[in-house]
Amino acid sequence: MARVAAVVPDPDRAGHFYALIEDYLPFDRPVPFREGATTYEDGLTTADGTTNTAYFLNAVRALADHEFEAILSAGFPAIDELERLIAEGTHRAGDSATPSYALAEDTAPLLRPMAERLSRRPVRDALFARQIRQAYDSTCAVTGLRIINGGGRSEMEAAHIRPVEAQGNDSPRNGLALSRTVHWLFDRGLISLTDDYRLLAARRYLEEPLQRLLPPDNRLRKLPDDPTARPHPAYLAWHREHRFQG
Repeated sequence: MARVAAVVPDPDRAGHFYALIEDYLPFDRPVPFREGATTYEDGLTTADGTTNTAYFLNAVRALADHEFEAILSAGFPAIDELERLIAEGTHRAGDSATPSYALAEDTAPLLRPMAERLSRRPVRDALFARQIRQAYDSTCAVTGLRIINGGGRSEMEAAHIRPVEAQGNDSPRNGLALSRTVHWLFDRGLISLTDDYRLLAARRYLEEPLQRLLPPDNRLRKLPDDPTARPHPAYLAWHREHRFQG
């Protein structure tokens, strides 16, 4: 799911345009056009129940409101549970407690349309944290530590490489799984990463006990098995340029 922030003319082709996309949020699971007897878009099925091939081949298709809501619900199957936990104040996004003021505006979030619910920061943070922990198997990318508490909850934090307040998005490729202390070092620019995932450290600012947390060979101890979930070079370049103090 994403938001079209603006539509601008193509400078090279008259009558053509680009849509500028912001607030990208990947689904928890891929959504096929048909599951069992359910087809998420009405136009994909003909009157006799076969696939409307001409419609299917369109790269861009307008969705009716009910189609959009159905696809979002299928793409985020755990959203109701996440919102219930947030409303109860027991869910921690990025391993820090969700502030109570984030919930004051709405005491019945499950009654909101899905698209509006997914625009709320606590929900987006919770989804981002879950996707990062799954991608890294709840293991700190830098130290290789995997900590699960007595309640079965991962103690690993989900760190944005380019922060949301600096126009970063919630794509898993803009994230790292880090232990709390390493997350603190990363956010303050005391460590960073090269495009080939070698660790950079501003060692002149790091006391010796903190340096012992870092791998001596400067290689990450954990990366997602899926290459498409690994940090994108564009986000890493932003962090080196705007955060790293080394």
